[in-house]
Amino acid sequence: MAEEDKYPESTGRRRFVKGVVGSGTLAAAGVTGATALKATTAPTGEGGGITKFMGMENTDGPAPRGMPQVPIEIDDEGYLKGMMPEPKTKEVQGREVTVAEKEIGGITYSPKWFQYCGVQTYKGIDPEADQDNYFRYKEGAKFDWQSQEVSAGDKVHVDDFSDYESWGNGIGKSGLGKPAMVTWRSQDVPASDTITVQIIRSKRVEKMSGESKWLKESTEKGFIANLNKCTHFCCVPSFKGIPGSAKFGAENMIYCPCHQSVYDPYSIVELSFTALPRPGDE
Repeated sequence: MAEEDKYPESTGRRRFVKGVVGSGTLAAAGVTGATALKATTAPTGEGGGITKFMGMENTDGPAPRGMPQVPIEIDDEGYLKGMMPEPKTKEVQGREVTVAEKEIGGITYSPKWFQYCGVQTYKGIDPEADQDNYFRYKEGAKFDWQSQEVSAGDKVHVDDFSDYESWGNGIGKSGLGKPAMVTWRSQDVPASDTITVQIIRSKRVEKMSGESKWLKESTEKGFIANLNKCTHFCCVPSFKGIPGSAKFGAENMIYCPCHQSVYDPYSIVELSFTALPRPGDE
């Protein structure tokens, strides 16, 4: 097996992906190679096909691409929401279809960004679902501050992150950003349908938003968010939430403990993958 197919020796794992049929395999197909799939995976409406998106760059490990960013907005009372485009009906290839797209910072944002790892089957990923867009704290988060200072199910408020410039938990450097694990568009759904999102508030995000039109319009008050599904095998990564991340040089990054994939929350890049259709799309 090629050297690059191995996990770090200290993990005791080796990378086996060639026989796997799933999001990791589909995602590994490049834009050119995936063109042949487009006829079957790119229906009209909110189906699959080649999808470009903005995401947190994968810098190490077997993940085939970065995790998609969730654009943020803050309401007049200081509560955080994830943006979901309003669905509209239009004619595509001679048929009336419902699509949900929004131009943000010159980028076309769509729920197709999140159609991998089975998320395309979740109720809340349908823009027509009866769900609001507020982020709510997730039960069982890895961060002590979250379990001590807020309650699961509470809507996320700007004031909960007032110490973000100095926050630390003994993992990596303090002051790099304050994270939280939250849910999005997931009220009254089975646990298996919960859309998990990671939020970080950081001075670095504030600075980045002044250098990028996309980030200026997709982040606010230093908050940035991502769909928290590792693009390798759909595990749940964490920013400064896993002590063992230091062994892999990821104590200041988003780290997935399952197979040692690492993501840089402060490197937002344009990526692409083969999205899967939502159930009901042709």
